[in-house]
Amino acid sequence: MKPSTITALLLPCVLSLSLPRQSHKTVRWMPLGDSITDYGCWRAWIYLRLQNDPDLYDSVDLVGGERAGEICDDSEFDRDHEGHPGFPAIQMANEGRVSEWLAMNPADVVTMHLGTVDIVRGKPRTEELLRAYSTLVGQMRGRNPNMRIIVAQIIPLGLSAEKNEQVKELNKAIPAWAASQNTTSSPIWVVDLFTGFDAEVDLYDGIHASSSGIQKIADGFYPALLTAIRYVRGGAEFSVL
Repeated sequence: MKPSTITALLLPCVLSLSLPRQSHKTVRWMPLGDSITDYGCWRAWIYLRLQNDPDLYDSVDLVGGERAGEICDDSEFDRDHEGHPGFPAIQMANEGRVSEWLAMNPADVVTMHLGTVDIVRGKPRTEELLRAYSTLVGQMRGRNPNMRIIVAQIIPLGLSAEKNEQVKELNKAIPAWAASQNTTSSPIWVVDLFTGFDAEVDLYDGIHASSSGIQKIADGFYPALLTAIRYVRGGAEFSVL
């Protein structure tokens, strides 16, 4: 495989890794989040794109205790996930749910989009949300010390300017938080799902992604997820910048 570089990662640290040739290990991917993870076809579009890659065909297994109900153009796709509508990140962290879910469905890679419910329902401080993120990362690593973790700067909210400012404040803080949590054995990637996302067009109710928004979520997660999968399989060389 050609060397792969993730340039969209916003961590201020530098981590260079050279790994042996890619194996045929099946990589277990857990999509973690709230209704934004549960609803829509973004997981399906990523799965189908991976299936179309001759090097990755049939090598990725989505895991989780939930099952998608979307039709997604009658496509056959892996429907497992851990998207829980209405579940705040802070509550999820405090109750140790991620540790429970990973015990039932072990994973190698987790994608995380969380914080929207907390902001919609109240006015959590950014520091509270970041503490919850840290707790969740600890739970992931408690189940798999080599967990590869992809954290989203979350999509905008169209409910009010005040709510969207809370989203912006959280997103601004995520890269530095991720750098503080990053390790060589369990790297964290940050993906920007906010920039270029139009709340008037890409949301259908001020919270959840429309068809255009779903495609933007898939496009935003895909490069980092692809690199994480290849890293697990031992076939990537990359830098985290």
